[in-house]
This record gives sequence, structure tokens and C-alpha cells, in this order.
Amino acid sequence: MRIAISGAHSLGKSTLVNDWVQAHPEYIREEEPFRALAAMDYEILFRQECNRLHNGIQLFYNASRINSYSSPADNVIFDRCPVDYIAYSQYTANHGSTDITDQFVKAMECSIRDSLRHLDLLVFIPMSESWPVAMEDDGIRPIDLPYRDEVDAIFKEIYRHRRFDVFPEHDAPRFIELSGSRTDRVHAIEAALFTKP
Repeated sequence: MRIAISGAHSLGKSTLVNDWVQAHPEYIREEEPFRALAAMDYEILFRQECNRLHNGIQLFYNASRINSYSSPADNVIFDRCPVDYIAYSQYTANHGSTDITDQFVKAMECSIRDSLRHLDLLVFIPMSESWPVAMEDDGIRPIDLPYRDEVDAIFKEIYRHRRFDVFPEHDAPRFIELSGSRTDRVHAIEAALFTKP
């Protein structure tokens, strides 16, 4: 099965991916696009400094990796989902600081919608008062809380209120929203995969 983990930064996505692969070693772990591209010497900026190239190349990388797995028999889990780049792009568009505009963000919908047809399960991890996650300074990710708060709010508009037209009409992945402990999250994915909707 093809799984993607989505949500704002520093909420436990990579931890969940690693926990899943440890529990299910038959799964391939697909690296977060930022880290994969950084390893190839691409410069990616964040917050109000990112531009169309930064977010566009991450979306292209993520979608192309997802599209390379054509069958539900492929066992793979992705650290991030194409929807993430519409959320982060909208954050930058809201601040009006680079060439990312509302029109650019809207234009991302089609490629995102097409790529989601190649997923079986889309997992959203939101910020939650009942399960707060401390901001981790790994020397890579931004550590300012207001940035994470704003991006999380955009994710919730997308997933809970369908702000953008990113879900395909046919062959859409199953969608779940997770909170809870690390063990609870792994068990929730197992339940979603092994029970009928």
C-alpha cells in the first residue's frame, strides 16, 4: 500500500514514518523532498523567503516519486505529500513577499490532484492541544512557533474545509487524521489499511 504523511513541520511526521518502517520493514521509506534535494545541493528556503522554484521543485520531486509507484501492491511510505506544497505556498502568498501568488498556488491543484490518484492512504497530522509536540531544533527546520501555527491553520482549511480542489473525483486515497502517542498513530494506520472504509 502507498501511504503519505502530511502536515506542518515539527509535528512528528518523520518520527511516524520511521516508526512505521520499524514495525513494517517490508515498506520502503521515501525521504522528505527538502532533505533529498538538499543532498543534491539544491538550496531551499522557508517562510517568506521561499519562491516558486523552491516550492515547485519540491512538489515536482514529491509527485514524481509518488507517480513512480503504480500499484497498491507497492509498499511505500512518503514523508510528505504533494498537498503540503500548496499549504506552504499559500503561507508565502499570504505574506506577499516573493513571486508566489494566489494564482500560482491555485495552479498547483491539477498536478496535486493527479498525483493523489497514486496513493492509497493519506495521513494528516494536525497540531492538537491534547497531544502537543515540542518544536525540535535540528539545524534544518524553522523553529518559530507562529510560522508552524499559520501553516497548520492552512492545512486544516484544506483537509477539513476543502479550501483547494486537490482530491480526485475518482481513485482518491483514503484519508485519516491522526493524533495520539507514537504507538497509537502506528495502530491507527494499521486499522485504516486493514479495515474497509
